[in-house]
Amino acid sequence: MLQTMPENMPQAMAIVPKGRIFQFGEWLKHNRRIIGMIQWCVVAFYLVLIAVPAFLPIPDSSAHIWSNAVLFAQFMFWGIWWPFVLLSMVLVGRAWCGLFCPEGKLTEAVSRYGRGHAVPRWITWKGWPFTAFVCTTIYGQMVSVYQYAPPALLILGGSTLAAMIVGWLWGRNKRVWCRYLCPVSGVFGLLAKIAPFHFNVDRAAWNMHHRAPGTRPQALACAPLVAIRTMDSASNCHMCGRCSDYRGAVALEMRAPNHEIVHVAGRHPAPWESVLIICGLMGVATGAFHWSASPYFVSAKVWLSEILADLDMLWMLKPLAPWWILTNYPAQNDMLTLLDGALLLAYIVITAICIASLVAILMMLATRLLGAWSTARFHHLVQGLIPLSACGVFLGLSALTITMLKSEGVVLPFIPHLRLALLAGASLWSLVLIWKITAQYTPHIFARMAAMIAALPALMIGAGSWLLLFFVW
Repeated sequence: MLQTMPENMPQAMAIVPKGRIFQFGEWLKHNRRIIGMIQWCVVAFYLVLIAVPAFLPIPDSSAHIWSNAVLFAQFMFWGIWWPFVLLSMVLVGRAWCGLFCPEGKLTEAVSRYGRGHAVPRWITWKGWPFTAFVCTTIYGQMVSVYQYAPPALLILGGSTLAAMIVGWLWGRNKRVWCRYLCPVSGVFGLLAKIAPFHFNVDRAAWNMHHRAPGTRPQALACAPLVAIRTMDSASNCHMCGRCSDYRGAVALEMRAPNHEIVHVAGRHPAPWESVLIICGLMGVATGAFHWSASPYFVSAKVWLSEILADLDMLWMLKPLAPWWILTNYPAQNDMLTLLDGALLLAYIVITAICIASLVAILMMLATRLLGAWSTARFHHLVQGLIPLSACGVFLGLSALTITMLKSEGVVLPFIPHLRLALLAGASLWSLVLIWKITAQYTPHIFARMAAMIAALPALMIGAGSWLLLFFVW
């Protein structure tokens, strides 16, 4: 924490931290021009990666990553960019959002010259991050966004255009899109809670600075619309550094990765975060990565195909939808029929309902075993699932990286062991978090152990769904 000064001490004599971590926060604040140049370079690289491949021929089976622009862009974006952006949230918080994200840069830049209207209430609905995540995840599977460039341009380009429109309409020098509507902002916010770096706000130093005679606080507008004075979570902070040492109270610091979830998350029950964790990350994301490898999907397709043939509904067995509704690339022999599309949707929805229902019931039971029912306690316990749910999504995204490397003859024999180690480590981390959270509500060891016994199957479901994908199917 920042050291505070006595009330009668002159402001100039305030003691501020001088460690390297704090100094890096100061560097971020004083080098906005350099950061801006880096951001525009990332914007240019991003636009090239998503736009150029969409207008090039689809590569044939003899093409390679190093010799084909489409495959190179696919590998760079889906194989390197996205998995490691996700990983960066766990390591350094939302620094990607504040320092590199092209959509964040564009929406903020456009907002400077936009209409500057007040943000309407419908935009601030807290369910948008979950809704946007689910819709883009499912639609991405329908059009094979990871495999083809046109769908990537449609989804990502559409998202970027929407971010710019939102920036032009609402807010001045603000990232309204990033705060409320970005499809991955909810996921990023969850992962940032376990990052070891954050900007800490010393309330006492803030208030003392405000009361210092003869001083007038310098105005500071936070781009992602965070109330800096009361900020106690890294979830919405973009780590841009603009508020470093503001009022002598804000400093980039290290913390224990478990601290926020254990000691802070319980103060702010977040129902939509629980929905995103249980239904989104553990349910919808699992179904989205499962369906193409699932033997149950194939069995259901064969069974329904026979029924439809008997009913003379052969049109359901044809790829009638265009590529922007369902995957349809005849030259690559990659087409989804209307039956495929319906089954894909059903598989993801049913998987999400089954996993989410079981996990929610088990976490409810764990909540009840700690004492009288408390909705706030339930939402707090669900926060303990963040490491495991995030690990699963990272493994799913990185699977494309491994697949593309294999197609280039790059053999990585340690991958199965690494996946097991990551799942085991994330499960153990979640187990420790839940155990520490139980201590916030009761000192009775038997009640805590009973709650852990109830929560353990929820962790097994989360880890087991990915073990099924990577080691059984």
